[in-house]
Amino acid sequence: MVFDYKKEYKEFYMPKNKPSIINVPKMNYIAVRGSGNPNDENGDYKNTIGLLYGIAYTIKMSYKGNHKIDGFFEYVVPPLEGLWWQDGIKGMDYNKKDKLNFISIIRLPDFVTKEDFTWAIEEATKKKKQDFSRVEFLTYDEGLCVQCMHNGSYDDEPATVELMHNFIKENGYELDIDDSRYHHEIYLSDPRKCDVKKLKTVIRHPIKKRRDNNE
Repeated sequence: MVFDYKKEYKEFYMPKNKPSIINVPKMNYIAVRGSGNPNDENGDYKNTIGLLYGIAYTIKMSYKGNHKIDGFFEYVVPPLEGLWWQDGIKGMDYNKKDKLNFISIIRLPDFVTKEDFTWAIEEATKKKKQDFSRVEFLTYDEGLCVQCMHNGSYDDEPATVELMHNFIKENGYELDIDDSRYHHEIYLSDPRKCDVKKLKTVIRHPIKKRRDNNE
């Protein structure tokens, strides 16, 4: 049976429709950095997605070629994810999408080494005759977070984020977004093929234990 990360690691990809606390371990990703409004039809964000999937599928299908990856097993390519931030803003201002910075990511299986990744960049560049130099191997140790499943339009995310932030306050935590810990989204639906009301997106925010004022 083909390994499916969403099914095997439901705690990371299929949270409930109410906030919960999770400790996310260090993971490796295919990553591309950029900036700008993700809704722009010809914007930087949409250009990065093709780059990510080009490398993801080169690695996934490597077993059919000459490059053999140690420990390889067949798997479903994990879902697209995004780390988002805006310079000078803690959290997210949904009214200033042009100010967004992002790292688009897709999780890598643990058996993929940096050497395998370098091979995939070279192989995709050669076969697809496209520049993949923006794609990088990223290790992200996310740590303690609050997360929740968001159903519906991305523009309605603030309501879910408010639920998450109220939850952490009630449970003795505070938001810990900074220049190395980000607003994180995991896209379980393809907006090109899915009614906007049925979109499923995991929203995850880094947190830390709140220190009382008298400590």
